[in-house]
Amino acid sequence: MSEVRVVGEKRIIAVVLVLAVFILAGLGWQQLQWSLEAVDRQDKEPIEVVIPPAASTSDVAEILKGHDLIRDKSVFVIYCRLRGVDQKLKAGTYGFSKSQSVQDLVDDLVKGRVITQVFTVPEGYDLAQIGQLLAEKGICGYDEYKQALTGEYNYSFMKDIPARDNRLEGFLFPDTYQVPRGITAREVVDMMLARFDQVWKTRFESSARQQGRTVYEVVTLASLVEKEAKIDEERPIIAGVLENRLRKGMLLQVDATVLYGLGQHKQQVTYEDLKVDSPYNTYRYPGLPPGPIASPGAASIEAVLNPARHDYYYYVYVGDGRHYFSRTYEEHLQAKNSHT
Repeated sequence: MSEVRVVGEKRIIAVVLVLAVFILAGLGWQQLQWSLEAVDRQDKEPIEVVIPPAASTSDVAEILKGHDLIRDKSVFVIYCRLRGVDQKLKAGTYGFSKSQSVQDLVDDLVKGRVITQVFTVPEGYDLAQIGQLLAEKGICGYDEYKQALTGEYNYSFMKDIPARDNRLEGFLFPDTYQVPRGITAREVVDMMLARFDQVWKTRFESSARQQGRTVYEVVTLASLVEKEAKIDEERPIIAGVLENRLRKGMLLQVDATVLYGLGQHKQQVTYEDLKVDSPYNTYRYPGLPPGPIASPGAASIEAVLNPARHDYYYYVYVGDGRHYFSRTYEEHLQAKNSHT
């Protein structure tokens, strides 16, 4: 009888131990599941989180835990390693919320779904105006931007650009850009140069080469067209006027070049302004100015490479974005008297 009792007790103990293991395993699984779930599925309030470059998975876990976005740092690290993404978490500024699970957070980090900002650089903006725009939008500081303009950038078109203070004038392509929060001024400048490089190579480089014209010459003349033309249909006509005057050795007499030499932006150029002794003053110095005076858009570059063929040498603004074009100086004076 005693042997039977002992065997029965051992079986009971074994069953209890097995049950305990299952219970503990169940509790461990529940704990794991709980650690992977969102901290608060109802709380969708965005929390700005900065993941610095070269942050390890443990560093990221520490940052997320500090913002109360995850429950367990170790579980986060193990989860990343089991998914094989612990070396793929991207730096940047993110907008997370407590409603996101660990899987959601990791997906965003791997795909680099950072907070982005959008800004648009209008055609005809010069370097100073672009810098002011970036500062106003909070993209980067103006001083940082000015420093970035002096850097070296590796684009083939830049071999044609002479070294000077405002070397990048005309080559920060006007467009709409979407950039991550925290982007550096150098990265912004590089992005805009890359956009110019893309547009130039795909649309204009071949035509310019066939005409024996450098990118610097084309962009310089296009910047004048950009500042003078108000509507697209007149861009080729104005480009033709400037070509005619250059071919005949006439002064270009473009008001926008005078203002660039003065470092000013205003609607009306005065006779006093025309006296400024600047190489950009095309009322005093023949030929093209030393370089671009603004960033031309694709339509102005196209107009320079394909100008309208005509015998106009003058134009005067008549309102509503339009100009009156004249063949002779006498006709031009009559037009000025009629429309000013």
